Amino acid sequence: MHNDLYKEITKITEEGGEAALATVISASGSTPREEGAKMLVMPDGSIRGTIGGGSIELRVIKEAAEVIKKEKPKHLCYRLKEGEELGMICGGDVDVFIEPIISTPTLFILGGGHISFTLAKIGKLVGYKVVVVDDRPEFATTQRFPEAERVIAIDYDKAFSQLNVGKSGYIVIVTHGHKGDAAALEGALSTQAKYIGMIGSKTKNESVFTRLKAKRITQQQLDRVHAPVGLSIHAQTPEEIAISIMAQIIQVRRSY
Repeated sequence: MHNDLYKEITKITEEGGEAALATVISASGSTPREEGAKMLVMPDGSIRGTIGGGSIELRVIKEAAEVIKKEKPKHLCYRLKEGEELGMICGGDVDVFIEPIISTPTLFILGGGHISFTLAKIGKLVGYKVVVVDDRPEFATTQRFPEAERVIAIDYDKAFSQLNVGKSGYIVIVTHGHKGDAAALEGALSTQAKYIGMIGSKTKNESVFTRLKAKRITQQQLDRVHAPVGLSIHAQTPEEIAISIMAQIIQVRRSY
């Protein structure tokens, strides 16, 4: 059973997903499961494996949701004696450790200009995998972006067919024109990315939004977009703007 769980964990991390792994690390007396019993909890509350069922398992599933959300482990202690914490009659105690299964976050940069040049470096520095896309082959090169795991030269309206963007994906749209922004944003909105940011003035962004609404993109979908992108730190240079964008991404990732 454990081998199946580990295979599932590998699949989750490869696909950019998330989950929590609950392990019985101590059990004394008469308890539902022995030390080492494991249960994988998915974001929707479904489980793989079991740590014994009953009230304790339900509580662990609930706690696992918080572990996934906050990306922080928890050590839980339960008394399984009649009349005490859980009202069970097993007559034992059990400790459960819940750890988050979190994919390495990936920074998807659509556009290979000056801001992207710095943003890729900062993203790599703070622990993100970096993928850069540009429709100009001369900008989409590994020589220009040595930090990137992938550099793709492709039209923006086709880019997301080549990208695997999961819930640990963070998308920044910094293309060289309105048309590219609109194509990249339409693709980005079809993903489960945790963050979507698009550079541009209020007027320019409203123009892109209007274009997408004409293609039946809803306002609710557009509300996912951080535009203008980045924290308001009065950034002016490409390097300062890149810092403001990465700071906002970190803020979104760590907020709960």
